[in-house]
Amino acid sequence: MRTIRNGLVLALGITMTALGATACGGGDSNTPAAANPNEHVELTLATFTEFGYEALIPEYERLHPNIKITHRKTGQGGPYHQDLITKLAAGSGLADVTAVEEGHLSDVLDKGSKFNDLSKIGPADASPDRWLSWKYDAAKTKDGKVIGYGTDIGPLAMCYRKDMFQAAGLPTDPEAVKPLFASWDSYFQAGADFAAKTHKAWFDSAAQNFNAMVNQLPQGYLNTDDKLTLDSNQGIKDAWTKVTDAVAKGESAKLTAFSNEWNSGFKQGAFATKVCPSWMLGVIKEQAGPENAGKWAVTAAFPGGGGNWGGSYLTVPTQSKHPKEAAELAAWLTAPEQQIKAFQAKGNFPSQVKALTDPALLSQTDPYFGDAKVGELFAEQAKKVQKPQYKGPGDGQIQENAASPALQAVEQGKSAADGWNQLVESAKKITR
Repeated sequence: MRTIRNGLVLALGITMTALGATACGGGDSNTPAAANPNEHVELTLATFTEFGYEALIPEYERLHPNIKITHRKTGQGGPYHQDLITKLAAGSGLADVTAVEEGHLSDVLDKGSKFNDLSKIGPADASPDRWLSWKYDAAKTKDGKVIGYGTDIGPLAMCYRKDMFQAAGLPTDPEAVKPLFASWDSYFQAGADFAAKTHKAWFDSAAQNFNAMVNQLPQGYLNTDDKLTLDSNQGIKDAWTKVTDAVAKGESAKLTAFSNEWNSGFKQGAFATKVCPSWMLGVIKEQAGPENAGKWAVTAAFPGGGGNWGGSYLTVPTQSKHPKEAAELAAWLTAPEQQIKAFQAKGNFPSQVKALTDPALLSQTDPYFGDAKVGELFAEQAKKVQKPQYKGPGDGQIQENAASPALQAVEQGKSAADGWNQLVESAKKITR
């Protein structure tokens, strides 16, 4: 899921002819040639929620006077991606540059023939080493086709309520709390002690923690043959046991993520800790409100070492009549300078290697979280993410429509065993 709030091309004045000349390969014989540099080209760009592109689009148009960009921006990611899949099937209606959220990426990777291979039609400077390797590799189809340029990422840290920690006799300094978040075992043990002492919830939602745990595993819900792994995946079974045990010990606030009750929970102190991708800082600030400034803190630690939750890609569907120009736009938007500007505008954390060492990013602090050096912190966390987990078709649906409801049922009284059976049966229906 992407945040609900929610780059280095020096030759910005390059003509369209030069851009075509620097492209890596020419694509297949059915790919239209680049437009004449004096030809007027109209491109469409489709995004959802906040990408931070509002000021970048007119900047690109000034640098490329023959190009006009129409930005189609929608609110919620769910309906956006449903519409994307419908238009893919219909063979028309998609924008020249179409954003895809990482949680839905698996649903388009198996439709690689409907997207241009950006490693062949994109500009030479959009090479793999621009991005963190795991970000770049995640957008490859099984046959090696690159269908998307990475935009932002959601490196994981932990957020917590300092006032609630202090009341429970726990350390409150971001460095001092790191041992509590060293592993999932230490995290849940600290939560059990906290709940027993305070009779308050340690975390917001079982599903939020479970999803993070599953995403850290070498293999997720599906193997590379797109077969369901739940019967044989011991890592998922262990994660289920740890999370449901924590529920039984009163550690969960039993809230459904992004519901009205969950939103209110930030303001009301309904839970003490929160799995915290970089974009979650904006959610906390919005929902907890100015009256809770300074009560929330963030630390550069995450159980199990690290992980990623969120981020998107810019693709160029084969429906585009101007794929080379579209690829150049997508490459420019995902260059380090532009992604730094998007981060400054909306908080979307860059996935580009050069951006992660940029002083403009590393110097970023957040007064709401006690002037935490959030740019440096999340850059550190991003480097902890390893090889991307393979996600086959339906992976996101299993997470949202099978695992989350099953865990919510356990939070409402269903046994852990019956909840597991619900997860398995629901996942089987999704993957038939």
